[in-house]
Amino acid sequence: MKRMTWLFTGVLLLLGQPVWAARMPVHDAAESQEYGRKFGGMIGRGALNALTCFVDVLVNVVNETKAGPPVVGTLTGVAKGAGCGVLRLGSGAIDLVTFWVPGFNGFPVSDSYDNCLATTSGSAAEMEQPQPTYTQTSGPIAVSTSPSGASPAPAEQPATTRTWKK
Repeated sequence: MKRMTWLFTGVLLLLGQPVWAARMPVHDAAESQEYGRKFGGMIGRGALNALTCFVDVLVNVVNETKAGPPVVGTLTGVAKGAGCGVLRLGSGAIDLVTFWVPGFNGFPVSDSYDNCLATTSGSAAEMEQPQPTYTQTSGPIAVSTSPSGASPAPAEQPATTRTWKK
């Protein structure tokens, strides 16, 4: 058992950064549309999620204990962490079982251990894509009302252009 602990610690140190600190390249590979890249990425993400599901319990206990009253916060953290740990373990198991299925990229959980239900930050390519710009143009407005209640008289106004980002 002692050997397994040292082996697991060594693997975590070789990753270069803590697994719970940032999005890893294996997350991007698992979401790839290229079959060869997705194949290995899902195996890596599945193994990572299955091996580190216990971290959810630790992180949530600490965060909830700091946020609330000590006893209530600790119990809330245990419950939230256990739920997130089961969700992460299930996601990892699905990735490991279905890594070979073309076009299926699994059910990823958040890459942050603070909140497993948070939407993922997305890959760097997704974050760098420019936002679409929509432009609405309208021609002259041809109707205006007169104060006396008579029929509307045409009015010439210049065309307007509105631009906004999504």
